Amino acid sequence: MKSGLTVPDGFPPARRPTIREVAETAGVSRSTASRALTGRGYVAPAVRDRVREVARSLGYVPDATARHLRQQASQSIGVLVSDLNNPFYAGLAAGISQQARKRQYTMMLADDGGSPEVEAEAAEAFVALRVAGVIVTPVSAEISTYLARQRIPVVEVDRQFSLGACDAVMVDNSSAARQVTSHLLDLGHRRIAMVIDEMHWTTGRDRLAGYRAAFAAAGVPFDDSLVVSAGWDVDAARIEAHKLLSRPEPPTAVFAANNVLAEAVWRAATELNLTIPDQLSLVSFDDVSWMSLVQPGVTAVAQDPVALGEAAISQLFERIQSPHAPVRTVLLSATVTSRGSTAPPPAR
Repeated sequence: MKSGLTVPDGFPPARRPTIREVAETAGVSRSTASRALTGRGYVAPAVRDRVREVARSLGYVPDATARHLRQQASQSIGVLVSDLNNPFYAGLAAGISQQARKRQYTMMLADDGGSPEVEAEAAEAFVALRVAGVIVTPVSAEISTYLARQRIPVVEVDRQFSLGACDAVMVDNSSAARQVTSHLLDLGHRRIAMVIDEMHWTTGRDRLAGYRAAFAAAGVPFDDSLVVSAGWDVDAARIEAHKLLSRPEPPTAVFAANNVLAEAVWRAATELNLTIPDQLSLVSFDDVSWMSLVQPGVTAVAQDPVALGEAAISQLFERIQSPHAPVRTVLLSATVTSRGSTAPPPAR
C-alpha cells in the first residue's frame, strides 16, 4: 500500500506557475514582476497591485530555494529549543515568531530534546537551508562554534555557553534566585532545599549561586545535602522529591529550580499528605499557568519567555545588520509573583 499524498486517476500532476507566466499575464517584464512580488525596488502602486493580484489568481508561489541561492541567504531564521512540551520554550518560540513575521522572515523551528547529537543535526540542517541567523537554547558550546565557522549569526538565549564569542540574551537568574531564597529565610526557614536539574549550565549554575548567596547574606549555615539533583522530567523528579521529603529531617521549604521540578515537588508533597504551606513552603523558578490554578497558588519567579524571545530576535537582527559590532550579552530582569505557597515553618 502506498503512503503519502496521491493524485486521483485522470488528473495530471499540478504544475506550479512561474514568474514568467505571472509577468506575461500582468503585461509587465519579468524584472518588474519580481520587484512587485518581493518589494525590492520601485514599482508603480497600480502595477504592483495588478501583478500581485495576477500571482494570487494563478496560485504563484515563489521558489524560495532559487532565491536563496541567488542571495546566498534566506529570509528565514533557525530557532532551536530544548523542549516544546515545556511552556517556557513554547512561549520563547512564540515571541521569536511574532517578531520574525513583522520583519517578513519565516521561522524554522526545531526541538533537540536536550540532546547534543540532535542539536548538531539541527545546526547542519539550518546551514543547508541557508538561514540568515539562528537563535538557540544551547546544550553545548559546539553549535555556536559550528555556526560561527559557517558565518551564520547566532544568539544564545536562556543559557550561555560561548561567553564573548557570540551574542546572548538571558534572565538574571542569580538575583531572582537569591530573592526567593531570602524570602524563605526571612519567614524563618533554615532547612531550605533546592531541587535542581543541572548545575553546569548558566541557568542551573547561576540559580544555585543565588540560592547560596542568600544564605551567606543572612549568616545562615549552608547544608550541601539539601541541594538535590532531580533529573529532567516530572516523573524522575517526583521520585527524588519524594525521597527528599521523606528524610528523617526533611526540609521545611523547597526552592524548585524550574517549573517542571516545581510540579514534581507539588505531586510528591500531595502523595505524602504534606499541606502547603502549613507543613511545607514551596517556591519555583518559572511561572506557568498551573501555578495560579492550584490552591494555594505557587510563589514563583516570573520570567517572560515571550519578551525573552523578542529580545533575542532583536539582537539577532542587529547582528545580521552589523556583523562586526562588539559581541554583547543582554540581561533581563525577572519578577517574583507572590501567592500562597509560603508561610513560616511549622513549630516542632
